Amino acid sequence: MANLIKIIQNRTPLGLLQLKHDKVRLITALSGIAFADILVFMQLGFLSSLNDSSVLLHRALKTDLVMMNPQALHWSELSTFPRRRLYQAMDVPGVASTEALYINSVRWKNPQTRQKTSVMILGMNVDSPAFNFPEVNHNLDKIKQPDTFLFDRASRGEYAEAIAAYEQGQTVTTEIERRTITVGGLFTLGSSFGSDATLISSDHNFLRLFPKRQAGTVSLGLIKLKPDADATQVKNALNDYLSELEDIRVMTIEEFIKFEQTYWGRNRPVGVVFAFGTIIGFIVGVVIVYQILSTDVNDHLAEYATFKAMGYRNSYLLGIVFEEAIILAVCGFIPSLGISLGLYSLVRKATALPVYLTLLRTIGVFLLTLVMCTISGAIATRKLQSADPADIF
Repeated sequence: MANLIKIIQNRTPLGLLQLKHDKVRLITALSGIAFADILVFMQLGFLSSLNDSSVLLHRALKTDLVMMNPQALHWSELSTFPRRRLYQAMDVPGVASTEALYINSVRWKNPQTRQKTSVMILGMNVDSPAFNFPEVNHNLDKIKQPDTFLFDRASRGEYAEAIAAYEQGQTVTTEIERRTITVGGLFTLGSSFGSDATLISSDHNFLRLFPKRQAGTVSLGLIKLKPDADATQVKNALNDYLSELEDIRVMTIEEFIKFEQTYWGRNRPVGVVFAFGTIIGFIVGVVIVYQILSTDVNDHLAEYATFKAMGYRNSYLLGIVFEEAIILAVCGFIPSLGISLGLYSLVRKATALPVYLTLLRTIGVFLLTLVMCTISGAIATRKLQSADPADIF
């Protein structure tokens, strides 16, 4: 080991010297790699944000199993089913209780800008809260009052003035479905690709807001199990028991989360676009680094031929090119990391989406950069490996 370290220390860094020889080319290469890395960082950030934001409410549900109509596409497009199915589910061993959740998406008038935007309305049984939101559960008495709702302070849009007015003790009202409602409290959730804002209230206020909606048709069924019950076994028992009805599907909460993420990631263009953008970023990086390294190899072909004539093997010459590739990967990655952090922050402020740079993603993009530059180096050295010193001179 000591001898190896000594050899590395005494080795002439030819790759670094060649890169430093043409500073304009070096800066161009680093800029290209940084651009490709930033593109990959942003696409992965958007894709992760899509997966995370789409299941914010799913993860907050206080339930073990979820009952839904099998024709439902995703959270914002849940076909209704008869509420009596929840009563029938109580006949299955292991089921402790069932509750109904009402969901609807509407256009509402922003109380600050007076512009209409997309908002999701959730109605639940106040005596058995559906979500693990402390701010919601501490304000249950307020949403028992007629036409009173809790508003998500992290919603996308210009709500700062309305939120500040509420926090100062002022009454904040707005209009939904030609009905005036009052904001009775705030909670923190965040927007998603499916809706800009979220309002939570009692099931009575929900049905009052949508008079055409019958109390006997619910959007989602929340099934809590007894402490000793196995979620998978009870789920299977419920599906078997209600299979003849063909209007019910029961899933575990983990399956429900996966169901939503699959819809946005595979069935919607936005998920495909983000995934494809990551691939494009990788290809762009490979092309840029290949062009730089290929040009460098051609410019120093005579020097490489001299090395081969002196007895140096192809492996030594390949090591020089791969050394350049690794240097480009590391030096191009560092500025892209800093720029991506800044862009993530801007996106969070502008969209209220959970776009965060994780350690796992940072390591992944760095390894992807190394692979990208290594592939480019391998392609660029094909001419070098087949070159004959006699032909070159």
